[in-house]
Amino acid sequence: MDNNLVVENELLKQRVNELEEKLKKYTNGNNHRNYYEKNKEIVKEKGSMYLKKLKEENPDKIKEYAKRAYLKKKEKLKKENGEIQNI
Repeated sequence: MDNNLVVENELLKQRVNELEEKLKKYTNGNNHRNYYEKNKEIVKEKGSMYLKKLKEENPDKIKEYAKRAYLKKKEKLKKENGEIQNI
């Protein structure tokens, strides 16, 4: 029984590695970066249009986004200050 589990575990590890390699193709590719470099203005315009639409339809959502951004920024500053003090 233990031998079966070991074999199954190895097969699953191998499968996970294969899937991670396939995923890298879609997440870390240069095409993604190149698209945003070539279409920077279009992406910014779409983002601003989304925010305007959201502002009209659901202003509470913008407040939620702003609060989340503030908390993340605060956490990042704490982390940086903690690292500086540890040095």
